[in-house]
Amino acid sequence: MIEEEFGNELDGDEVEVEYVAIDPADQAFIERLKSMSTDEEENRARVLRSGLDDYDLEDDDFELIEGELDLSDGPVYLPALPVLAIVGRPNVGKSALVNRILGRREAVVEDKPGVTRDRVSYKAEWNERKFTLVDTGGWEPDAKGIDKSVALQAEIAIELSDAVLFVVDAMVGATSTDERVVKLLRASGRPVILVANKIDDARQEPEAAALWSLGLGEPHPVSAVHGRGVADLLDAAMAVLPKVSGVAKEEFGGPRRVALIGRPNVGKSSLLNKAVGSERAVVNDLAGTTRDPIDEQVDLGGKIWRFVDTAGIRRRLHLAQGADFYASLRTAAALERAEVAVVLFDVTQPISEADIRIVDMALESGRALVLAFNKWDELDDERRRYLEREIEQDLAHVDWAPRVNISAKTGRHLEKLVPALEVALDSWDQRIPTGKLNAFIQELTMETPHPVRGGKQPRILFATQAGSRPPKFVLFTTGFLDPGYRRFIQRRLRETYGFEGTPIEVGMRVREKRKRT
Repeated sequence: MIEEEFGNELDGDEVEVEYVAIDPADQAFIERLKSMSTDEEENRARVLRSGLDDYDLEDDDFELIEGELDLSDGPVYLPALPVLAIVGRPNVGKSALVNRILGRREAVVEDKPGVTRDRVSYKAEWNERKFTLVDTGGWEPDAKGIDKSVALQAEIAIELSDAVLFVVDAMVGATSTDERVVKLLRASGRPVILVANKIDDARQEPEAAALWSLGLGEPHPVSAVHGRGVADLLDAAMAVLPKVSGVAKEEFGGPRRVALIGRPNVGKSSLLNKAVGSERAVVNDLAGTTRDPIDEQVDLGGKIWRFVDTAGIRRRLHLAQGADFYASLRTAAALERAEVAVVLFDVTQPISEADIRIVDMALESGRALVLAFNKWDELDDERRRYLEREIEQDLAHVDWAPRVNISAKTGRHLEKLVPALEVALDSWDQRIPTGKLNAFIQELTMETPHPVRGGKQPRILFATQAGSRPPKFVLFTTGFLDPGYRRFIQRRLRETYGFEGTPIEVGMRVREKRKRT
C-alpha cells in the first residue's frame, strides 16, 4: 500500500508528489484484516471479551466496554443573533465594558490606547436574550498606517450591527473625535445608545449630563470597571435590538471550527481575509497586529466553516507580558473551542523552536491538525532544499498531518485547504468497530508480541475505542506495555485505518487475574 503524503507546488503548474511506502509485510497484514468477515471479527471480540471475566474489573471498566459513542454531531443552523457593536475613540473603556457585559475577562485590557485592533465578536446573554457583542479598536479621524486599518474595522462593525453602544469618557467630556464619530453613527442609521463611562459614583453623574450636547439623547452613566449602571444600560440595549438580526448571517454550529495559529506575521490574518473575501482582520507588516481571536463564518470550497484568527504566539506563556500574555491565553482558549487547528509556517524563514512549540500546543489540545506552508510563491530553490530537511527533522512527530502549500496573500491554492481539513476532521471523528479493533490487535500481537520483561510478557486481553475527537483507545492488559510498543501500535493503527490529520491516544488498564476461592 502506498500513501500519498502531500503535493509540493513548483513554480509552474507541475505538482511533485511525495510518497511514504509501507513495508510489504505490513501490506500483507492489512490485506489479512481486510479479508476477514464481520462475523469473524465479532466472534474474535466476543471470545476476548469473555476472557476478561477471569480478571478483576472495576465498575467503570464495564461502562467503558459496553458503552457506545454518540457520534451524531452534525451541522445545526440557528437563527442569526442580533449584533450589538461597541465603538468609541481609543482608551475610553470599550474592552472593559465588553468584559463587564460578558462577566469574564475575555477582551484584552491594558491601561494604554490601541490594545484592541480588530473587531472581535463574543456570544453574550442578558435576561435570557442571546446576542452577539462586537468589540472594536479605537476610531480616530485621519488615521494612517495600522491606525487607519483599525478605524476601518470599527466602521465595518457599525455597518454590520443592529445597534451601537457609543462609549465616551465622561470625565474627559465630548471631544472633536467624539463629534466625528457621532456623524458616522448618524449616517449609518443604526439605533445608538450613548454610554458615559468612568462614572464611578453619584457625585460624578453631572459629568455625564454634559454629553447631552452630542445630540444622541440621554447619556447612560456607567462604570465599566466597577459595573455601576451596566444592568440599566443592557436593558436599554435589549429594547432596541431586534430578536433576529437584520444584518448577520445564519448561525452555524457543528464540526467545522478552524483555528488559525502560528507565530506572529506568518499570514494568519491574510488567510482569513482571503477566505472571507474582505478585509476582516487588520493586516500589517508589524508583527503582533492581532491581539484577540477573531471568529468569522466563511464559505470555502462550497462548504461553511468558522475560521478563528488568533494572536501570534511570540514566546513561552510564562515569559509573555501585558497584552501578549492575555492574547496567548485567548489563543489557547480559541484552540479549545476549535475542532481542527491549521498551523501556519512562513516558508521564507527557518522552522523555529516557536513553530514546533505551537505544533505541540495543538497536539496537547487534542485537535485535528493541518500544516499550512505559507508564502510558497516566495520560495526559491535553495530555501526549498533547506525547508524539506527542516520538515523531515523538526516535524517528524506530526508526519501524519496533511500538508498544504499556499499563498494567503494572493489566495493561490487556498482551495487545497478544504480537502486537508475534511480528511483531518473525518479522521478526528473516526470510530473503529470493536470487532474490527480486536481482530487488529489479535493479529498484531501474534505477528509481533510484546518483548519479555523481567521474565514476564504482558498480554493485551481486550481493546475498545473509548472516544473520538480525537480517537482514544484503551487496552486491557496483564502488565505494563512499553512506551515503544504503544507507539508501534499507534503506527500500525495509522497504516491500517488512516487517521491522517488527527492525534491518537492509546491508554491501558492493567488488570490482575481474579484469585479463585
